Amino acid sequence: MAMTADGKIATANRAVHSFGSARDLRHLYELRATADAIINGARTVEISETTMGNGGENFRKLRLKNGLAEFPLRLIASGSGSIDPNAKIFQKRFSPIIVLTTQRASGKKLSRLRELADEVKIFGETEIDFPSVLPWLRTKWNVKRLLCEGGGELNDALFHANLVDEIHLTICPKIFGGRAAPTIADGLGFSKLALAGEFKLASTRNFKGELFTVFSRR
Repeated sequence: MAMTADGKIATANRAVHSFGSARDLRHLYELRATADAIINGARTVEISETTMGNGGENFRKLRLKNGLAEFPLRLIASGSGSIDPNAKIFQKRFSPIIVLTTQRASGKKLSRLRELADEVKIFGETEIDFPSVLPWLRTKWNVKRLLCEGGGELNDALFHANLVDEIHLTICPKIFGGRAAPTIADGLGFSKLALAGEFKLASTRNFKGELFTVFSRR
């Protein structure tokens, strides 16, 4: 994730959601080249117009060098099954697309999603049961490393499920402000300090005013 110095990942109205440097974008593709699969929340997919690709020829070669497929498996998380059928990701068919949803998704939405995605899988009644998702991904799709690119509610769900091993966070020298502006972990949050996710700072690197940090699980 890239965030501003005041901890925001987009402006309050979501009008600005991409503000990192070209180096930060390259870092994203480098991380993708280490992962079997990528996951994004439905709103992130729609707003960012991401296709969750490999980043181009150089990163395709890097994936192959790392012993991975040319393109990552692509996952979209939506508890309600609400995803714009015209989202850019559905127009690019270079690797399978899997939609993770819950029993909240209506039959009509599920039918539409099954026309768009390679697989639609229900995990949980009202919230996606991520502790069950990961073993399924490993067994059926041979996913050993999963990269989450947001947004904040999806990140929060993974933190709550204690499934995050590593955080790559780019801190950008900008201030967005706004109490409604999203952060890297929106959603429920932790109500007590004792419950908060614990990580240690593994590395930092300053590159032209941006601070690239890595946090690992304690």
